[in-house]
Amino acid sequence: MNLVFGIPVMLLCLVFQAVFITIGLRQYSLRVQQVDRLDSAAFQIGLLALVMFLMLLSNFIQMMVWALLFVLLDEFDTFGKAVYHSAVNFATLGYGDIVLTERWRMLGPLEAATGILMFGVSTSVMTAAIVDLMQRSAKRHGRKPGDPP
Repeated sequence: MNLVFGIPVMLLCLVFQAVFITIGLRQYSLRVQQVDRLDSAAFQIGLLALVMFLMLLSNFIQMMVWALLFVLLDEFDTFGKAVYHSAVNFATLGYGDIVLTERWRMLGPLEAATGILMFGVSTSVMTAAIVDLMQRSAKRHGRKPGDPP
């Protein structure tokens, strides 16, 4: 039963992550075309902050989806407790101060597996944006990527 309920939520999380990656990369691509502003540190910071915000927002929404599942399964009496438990699982902290009943206990590791994957994907998107900015900056200043600034 854990897989029957857990796998659809995992797939929904994958879809959310894909949507937010697409939005984040499209926004990044649109803004990075403003070459005249690309040398501005404030512009670069804002651009990277936008990508990071979208990736974190995606992760927070996914935590809420898992929390909703826990509430629907009657595991928690308040949504707040469910969100806390979900955040601890999704971020793979594993405090263990609030646990699922034995019947639904395997949902915890499923959420943790999803969370670690989603944080990894989020990190790769942010890293790609940083590398791209560094390469564009080097190219604009006549340096090869990897040369000292």
